[in-house]
Amino acid sequence: MAKRKTREQKGTFSPLKLPVADRYVRPARRRRIFLWSGLGMAAVLAIWAADLVASRGLLFSQGPLSSNHASFERDCSACHGDSGGLPPERCSVCHEKFGDRLGVYTFAAHVVYRSRDPSRLEDPERKAEVRCAACHTEHRGREADITRVPDLRCQACHPFSFGRGHPQFEFARESRPDAATLEFTHVRHTAKVMKDRELADHEQACLYCHNARADGRSFEEIDYDRHCDACHLPASVGTPRLPERPPAEVGVLSVESIRARGGLGTLWTDYASPAEFQRLGGRIRKLPVYHEDPWVLDNLRTLRRAVHPDADLADLLTASSDVPPSGVRTLYEEALDTLAEYAAELRSRPEEEVQEDLRRIGRWVTKLRRDLDDVLAPLDLEQFRLAARSAAPPERRAEIEELAADLTEPCRQCHRVADQTIARVQKDQRVLRRAEFDHRAHILVTRCLDCHVEIPILENLAAYRDRTEPADPAFDGAALQNVPGVETCRRCHSPAQGADRCLTCHYFHPEKERRSELLLYFE
Repeated sequence: MAKRKTREQKGTFSPLKLPVADRYVRPARRRRIFLWSGLGMAAVLAIWAADLVASRGLLFSQGPLSSNHASFERDCSACHGDSGGLPPERCSVCHEKFGDRLGVYTFAAHVVYRSRDPSRLEDPERKAEVRCAACHTEHRGREADITRVPDLRCQACHPFSFGRGHPQFEFARESRPDAATLEFTHVRHTAKVMKDRELADHEQACLYCHNARADGRSFEEIDYDRHCDACHLPASVGTPRLPERPPAEVGVLSVESIRARGGLGTLWTDYASPAEFQRLGGRIRKLPVYHEDPWVLDNLRTLRRAVHPDADLADLLTASSDVPPSGVRTLYEEALDTLAEYAAELRSRPEEEVQEDLRRIGRWVTKLRRDLDDVLAPLDLEQFRLAARSAAPPERRAEIEELAADLTEPCRQCHRVADQTIARVQKDQRVLRRAEFDHRAHILVTRCLDCHVEIPILENLAAYRDRTEPADPAFDGAALQNVPGVETCRRCHSPAQGADRCLTCHYFHPEKERRSELLLYFE
């Protein structure tokens, strides 16, 4: 009764007429709050200090590190900066052991390594530098592979999936042809191989030239001795009658003149057969002409020196130096092979000047070998280039070019010749530069001609079986990319069938073995 009176005396509050409490609410003393808070913070600090001293921060870790980084698990400061972040410099301490200026694991190196296209570094649409930890996430356990980047990480910068929005492959989008340095038709060669080998399966004819590597993923480079020599015999191929060079005039040198001139690279003259040369009225004809015929190449080199006397290392090559920066190693290896042949010619000569030449060649070989073996040594492509400016007057150069065209007439049945030099054959297609492709995994579920349909071999095989005139390069030629576009890949790579994750095709991580190639782009 007393409580009711008290409540009535105190009244109510709010439009809902809530009753006022019988007693006042007294807050807890602040001293007690501060006491318990202080004790809690002290306990946390004590546990943290004990963990830091005894376990080096393991208790407060976000999870176990991967096996590659497990040795740093008890020392957070080895990777994390003072602010707790993970600066890329901490990764470079271990991953850039050579201490060079290249930075093979920088984001720029990631971009160039897969594409081998340094212009992409200047692309204004390219995102800013991405830290290592943005893609490679740690603390996910010992068995985690931190190079297996999830799609969400890729899609932060590339907002599309393979099935939706993935751009067309660059070579197909830009209709980019291969280097057209070779006169070649797939249809006619396929028909020839099937006829000669009595094959019924068209793909067996394809595999006559396209030989899989041991790993099954890619194919061996096309090689003349292995793939072409059986059909392209030299018995009936010869040069036209060429003017023998009088003093101070344009012409070709006979074998006797080359032998008398001497010099490196002329050992072949001791074995050349006189029966292969026909002379009439001051003109010479060679029959037959072999592949990489030494007489043709020697005279072609002589004509080139008349135009480019400072050819330097270009004289050590059997073809042009027209290669991308990533192919400069091919030029070095070819130059080394030529120098080895020169050295073999000199070893049996006792003359002091000859031995001096041999020592000079030895120094060259040693230097080139060292450059090839040293992944940090830059490989200079320019020393193989011919000078853009000619040393010969225009009328004389025109006369030299005409003679070079006549000299290489048998070669030009397949090759192109420019600047007194046979154009280098591109032995493999440079497509899918930013992706990985495994033929071995695909051949189990599909056939070659199910995907490679850009050259209509099956539709034109019968028509070109016995024809000798050239094929229309619009549908068959060495420059045509017979590689499927993205729409062909989508037929199988979808969530319902084959894997379609980013890492199914794109493995973005660089390799130290190609450090010398990367170095070319950062010079």
